[in-house]
Amino acid sequence: MAKSSERPWVSALISAAVLGVFAVLGASLVGLTYVGTADRIAQSEREALYRQLNAVLPRDEYDNELLKDYIDIQVPRALGAAQTRVYRGRRQGERVALIFSPVIAQGYSGDIKLVIGIREDGRLSGVRVLSHQETPGLGDKIDAEKSPWILGFAGKSLDHPSEDQWKVKRDGGAFDQFTGATITPRGVVAAVKKALQYFRKAHEQLFEAPSQYEAPDHG
Repeated sequence: MAKSSERPWVSALISAAVLGVFAVLGASLVGLTYVGTADRIAQSEREALYRQLNAVLPRDEYDNELLKDYIDIQVPRALGAAQTRVYRGRRQGERVALIFSPVIAQGYSGDIKLVIGIREDGRLSGVRVLSHQETPGLGDKIDAEKSPWILGFAGKSLDHPSEDQWKVKRDGGAFDQFTGATITPRGVVAAVKKALQYFRKAHEQLFEAPSQYEAPDHG
């Protein structure tokens, strides 16, 4: 009777080696897929962010790279968020505008996240809603896709209307509220007013502070 020329431990070793090779190949493929997907996701996020920023500051008004010219600040009493990123728009090195994102307004159903652009002279270049949980058909009219109400902030400042008029009409101010929904616009108006007040006080320092952008490490 012929003896097997291959011992059991040899077969086990070969099997383990084959499994190891497949494991390495599988991990490599997963890694390559993740890198490719992560790059696409990051690119999509950058494009979405640019759209948000350009909605409140038209692209032809600045020539610097907004995503590389920013600082992070912690002034929750003024801007609502625990941390707010401030992008600085410039043209030929001259100051154009600051964009605050996010600024938190208190709505009827929770936090409303805003992006607010303020030109160097203190006028609003635009306001948009990033996210909210307001009631469909009522409070969601703060969304530019549902109503033009939010577009009405462009060009306004603490002098136009006067600072004491930065309230909804129901409270004796200059801003419209929605039928059946006063709390939502009241919160947005108050948040935009606070952002303007903070800009008036701190815009010099915000423009002059060194950018906190750090180039991604690809090494």
